[in-house]
Amino acid sequence: MSEFWLISAPGDKENLQALERMNTVTSKSNLSYNTKFMIPDFKVGTLDSLVGLSDELGKLDAFAESLIRRMAQSVVEVMEDAKGMAQENLLANGVDLTSFVTHFEWDMAKYPAKQPLVSVVDTVAKQLAQIETDLKSRMASYNTLKTNLENLERKSMGNLFTRTLSDIVSKEDFVLDSEYLITLLVIVPKQSYTQWQKTYESLSDMVVPRSTKLIAEDNEGGLFTVTLFRKVIDDFKTKAKENKFTVREYYYDEKEIKREREEMSRLLSDKKQQYQTSCVALKKGSSTFRDHKVKVTPLGSPDRPAAGQSDRERESEGEGEGPLLRWLKVNFSEAFIAWIHIKALRVFVESVLRYGLPVNFQAVLLQPKKSSTKRLREVLNSVFRHLDQVAAASILDVGVRGDPWAAAQQPGLLSLCLLPHRPQSP
Repeated sequence: MSEFWLISAPGDKENLQALERMNTVTSKSNLSYNTKFMIPDFKVGTLDSLVGLSDELGKLDAFAESLIRRMAQSVVEVMEDAKGMAQENLLANGVDLTSFVTHFEWDMAKYPAKQPLVSVVDTVAKQLAQIETDLKSRMASYNTLKTNLENLERKSMGNLFTRTLSDIVSKEDFVLDSEYLITLLVIVPKQSYTQWQKTYESLSDMVVPRSTKLIAEDNEGGLFTVTLFRKVIDDFKTKAKENKFTVREYYYDEKEIKREREEMSRLLSDKKQQYQTSCVALKKGSSTFRDHKVKVTPLGSPDRPAAGQSDRERESEGEGEGPLLRWLKVNFSEAFIAWIHIKALRVFVESVLRYGLPVNFQAVLLQPKKSSTKRLREVLNSVFRHLDQVAAASILDVGVRGDPWAAAQQPGLLSLCLLPHRPQSP
């Protein structure tokens, strides 16, 4: 996603002219692309309530940012081998994040502007808190499943001394249900195969002749069977150890092997169901959203593109996707939309506190061009110096060096900074 600056200036004639000068200079110098950021008129309430909301919105802003980052990272984790496609699955209201921000419209149905500001903020906060609760629960279940599967898979790795033998041995390798005979498994170093064949029958009395068979091997050695009488087990183990042959403690249990294999199959199936995307679905996502283009509205032009699909519509279309991935995509969109509404609320509250009543300000979204941020800050400093000499000078330090999606505020000209978010691969 591109870098954005969100600024606010008083709406009187002098400052509107300053905004137009800023737009002209930044356009001619190709410093940024600017669009109006429309914010509805809210019920202002008391000054004390606005001061309280300013602090609360700052905390809610940071919380929303953290939640969005965690959800984006969760999408990367769940998509695993297809994590390279995670970015194009992070959408807001059916469009890419840049398009949504540049064409932001307040959602009156979800957050009625006629309600008191405190109620609107409370609605957003409760929504994000519920998403976080659900995220923790769903990812905890997924991670538990993933850990259990990894533990089972780990058993099938390693050498013959440590790995599970359930997928190696078979019923035919053992003498079972015998009162007198038992089959042991012995690990023999590769360089000692010949010695084993010559000596295993004489390592102890009562070893069944020609009963050994190589059933598996790795880089270090082989796994051999040998059948003998139960009463000489201890003696055989002692003599085998003296000859550097290792008896692997293993007793064939068909029910346990079946249970272990069924558990592995169940975990694999459960994990696959959490994330399963057909090639058709991936191709659809790639062609639809990677090439998605929306005409950006220049400053002063009120026309806006039609809104994208609703999250619920996209959820119903997400055939081939597992429930966890589908939930993450839908609720990432919900959280991101809520977060941009929080930005709008912060601009409104801070503007009223800074510029006073009656409410009269204009918010503008700036999309700086690459390598032009320093020059752009100088332009803002020059154009809006009349607002506050000290504050105007400090605008050169607008927080564009923070963490992804960081928000920074400066006195005088109100400025919020939205930086790009890049989910990290695990």
